[in-house]
Amino acid sequence: MSVLVYTENWDGKFKKLSFELISYAHEVAKKLNTSVVALSIGNVDDEELKKLGTYGASKVLNVVDEKLKVLDNQAYNSVIAQAVVKEGATVVVFAHNNYGKALAPRLSVKLKAGLVTGVLYAPTNTEPFTVTKKAYTSNAIANVTIKSPIRILTLLQNTFGIFENPSDVSVEAFSPDLSATVIKTTVNDVSKVTGKILLTDAEIVVSGGRGMKGPENWGGIEELAALLGAATACSRPVSDEGWRPHTEHTGQTGKIIAPNLYFALGISGAIQHLGGISGSKCIVAVNKDPDAPIFEAANYGIVGDVMKVLPEMITAVKEIKAG
Repeated sequence: MSVLVYTENWDGKFKKLSFELISYAHEVAKKLNTSVVALSIGNVDDEELKKLGTYGASKVLNVVDEKLKVLDNQAYNSVIAQAVVKEGATVVVFAHNNYGKALAPRLSVKLKAGLVTGVLYAPTNTEPFTVTKKAYTSNAIANVTIKSPIRILTLLQNTFGIFENPSDVSVEAFSPDLSATVIKTTVNDVSKVTGKILLTDAEIVVSGGRGMKGPENWGGIEELAALLGAATACSRPVSDEGWRPHTEHTGQTGKIIAPNLYFALGISGAIQHLGGISGSKCIVAVNKDPDAPIFEAANYGIVGDVMKVLPEMITAVKEIKAG
């Protein structure tokens, strides 16, 4: 019996996302009196793999296969399912991101396993196995019980935290059987964002909506983000209009994020947008409409024209940093 974690790597390196997943899995394993096994797919050297042991993994299964250079849902699920069987895993943990949302449901069907997405905490009970998640666009908390022998969880990012739980970790080469798997995914071109903080890694996010009135006014968003060491984001209408790239779109149909601090500048707060940022620990909203839905979700709100408020915010941050 074990807790299996699917860990993502970026060009052979792990980021805080993977360390948070291992930290979470360690807490789950402690409640189940078992151990954590991490699954890594791709070219990652042993020293990097052993970093997972710092956060609680006792074993790392390392899969290196040219067929798996890009995410193919069917192929990756075959690998993960074989790892589950090999390690006798009763809990499988993914991140609640595009990878996790693509892989977890299919694996759930394949293994006839119960699935809970966007969990917040370690299980509140193990008999029966019960986890907590937000519901109704974060207006409620749901305690969900999984009764199947295998449980699949996707962890909402930046909610559990990163904790060091050093253990003697072993790295084991794992060669799953892919003979019956047809790889259907091909990649024709790869465009990577460089020189920016990734939305999924950011502790602070500065996001703009249609209240910014046009792409020519985005300099203030970028300046505030640079001062705070933050990532930039936008609402869906902004990306649909072509003001900002779709990679910055946050919401149910875009990036699901959970930063410590989220600035919603000129964003009305449609339910789809709130669904993507509801995991934020603190939301600061600026909107000229006092009845804008964003104020229902915000911890702090400023009623005013964002074009006038934003420069004042920038000035205030500069004064604080200088002082």
